[in-house]
Amino acid sequence: MVGRLLISFLLAASVIAAGPSPGQIKNLVTFGDSYTDVDRHADGGIMWPVFAAEEGNFTLFPFAISGATCSSVFASQLPTYFDKTANGSLKLDPKETIYTLWIGTNDVGVHGLLTGQTVGATVVNTTACAVNWLQVLYDSGARNFIFQNMVPLETAPLYARDSYPNRYWTAQRNTTEWNVFIKELTTSGNAIAELMLRSLAPTLHGAHIGLFDSHALFADMFARPQLYFNGTAPLNVTGAVHACVFELNESTTDPGVCTDAVGTDQDSFLWYDELHPSVQAERVVAKAISDAVHRKTEKWITWFS
Repeated sequence: MVGRLLISFLLAASVIAAGPSPGQIKNLVTFGDSYTDVDRHADGGIMWPVFAAEEGNFTLFPFAISGATCSSVFASQLPTYFDKTANGSLKLDPKETIYTLWIGTNDVGVHGLLTGQTVGATVVNTTACAVNWLQVLYDSGARNFIFQNMVPLETAPLYARDSYPNRYWTAQRNTTEWNVFIKELTTSGNAIAELMLRSLAPTLHGAHIGLFDSHALFADMFARPQLYFNGTAPLNVTGAVHACVFELNESTTDPGVCTDAVGTDQDSFLWYDELHPSVQAERVVAKAISDAVHRKTEKWITWFS
């Protein structure tokens, strides 16, 4: 009987120990690509880290840069962060700070693995690169992490089966083949990331590592938009707020023929353009991240440690 009670206590303690405590995190440090870059506003408005900082009462320290791949996180974003910590312009208490990475869209996308434009790159080594971001920060003293996996890109207008020439790609392509291949890349990359994170977590003593399931969240927004979108236009998960049609092989520096939703109609859309989430989708991500960090819900996150 005593043995069973002890085992129950230890199991309960291990569950409690996973993830930061409610109210523990004060600072949010973000890395990634255009899905997280707060300056270039790829969604035409406010990006999720800004909403998350407001929602969660965090102080935001953004390092994400549009167009980034995992290798450029290591080439520019991490060095910028380490420069600031080394010169004393950035001083963060590790216990009160959480680090996030949302990367992969450009690694697997139109100028990456999908079209074979990154020589020597595979879904395995690009995923390993992303997971290594966590190890590098841990070695520098960071202790709280959220790894955001890739969204179901096959649902984005750029990669849809009925896609059209747009600002991201105007050359001839087999849209069905792209749709199938990008789904394989994102789902396999996400599965590999989860296995790597589960393996890494026990080796990083004192760390809290969470896998935020962006893929499941976006899939749910796509399947059940009525739960997330509240605009004045009909709900729309296949089009975009700012949709631009190009001629075949037209220069992507041209403006294209664009159709724009305006005002509160924009809040009916999942996508801002053919690749990036809408502002309303950003709000959804922000609240989910904030709630996960403050331990209000475990719906979209799995804490490995």
